[in-house]
Amino acid sequence: MDVDPFSFAVAADLVVLTIRERVLHVLLVERGIEPAVGMWALPGGFVLPEEDAEATAYRELAEETGVTAGVHLEQVRTYSAPDRDPRGRVVTVAWLALAPDLGEPSAGSDARSARWWPVSDVESGALSLAFDHVAIFGDALERARAKLEYSALATAFCPPEFTIAQLRAVYEAVWGVPVDPRNFHRKITGTPGFVEPTGEVVRDGGRPAQLFRRGPVSQLQPPFTRPEH
Repeated sequence: MDVDPFSFAVAADLVVLTIRERVLHVLLVERGIEPAVGMWALPGGFVLPEEDAEATAYRELAEETGVTAGVHLEQVRTYSAPDRDPRGRVVTVAWLALAPDLGEPSAGSDARSARWWPVSDVESGALSLAFDHVAIFGDALERARAKLEYSALATAFCPPEFTIAQLRAVYEAVWGVPVDPRNFHRKITGTPGFVEPTGEVVRDGGRPAQLFRRGPVSQLQPPFTRPEH
C-alpha cells in the first residue's frame, strides 16, 4: 500500500506543574471542539510552519499561563501511536514545565476553560483525560519525581530565595509523601553546591529561618532517595 510519508501533523503537549497551597497541581484545559469536546486535556497545539516543537511549547505555555521567564521546560518523549488522535496521524512531543506558584490560567481559542487540578485527581483516575494524555501526564510526573532524587530540579518550584522548609514542602508535594525535617535539612545543607545561604533571615512559622538560593550543582551525589509510602 502506498502511503504519503508527509501526511501527518506534529504537535506539542505540555504537562505544566506548579505548587499551590502546598499541593502539586497540573494545568488542564476543557476542550471546546471535537474530538473529545467537553473533556479535560493537557494544553498544547500543532507546530506551525515557522516553528519547531520547542517554540510551540513556549508559545502554548505563554498563551495558557502568560509566563515564559523563570519556567523550567524540558522534553519528556515523543508519542506517535497511529490511532492516538481520531483526526488523523498526529505525532506529539511532550514537554514538562515547572514553575513556582503560577497564577490563574486563561483558556486558548479552542478551549472552554482552563484550570489547575490537583495531581492526585488525575493520578487516582477520578478525572479522565482526552486522547492518550493520561499516559503523557504519568510519564511527565514520574520524570519530575525521579529527577528530584538526583538533580536540583526541586528549586524550579521555589522563588529565587527560599527556606529549607519551603524546599522540603516541594519534595513532599511532588513525591506525595512526608519527609523527615531533620534528616532533610542535614542532607540538603550537607550536599556541596546544592543550595547556598544568602546571609538573610526571615520569619518562617514565627521562628527565624535562614534563606538560601540554588547553588551551582545540578546533579546530586549521592542521590536523595524518595521515602517509602
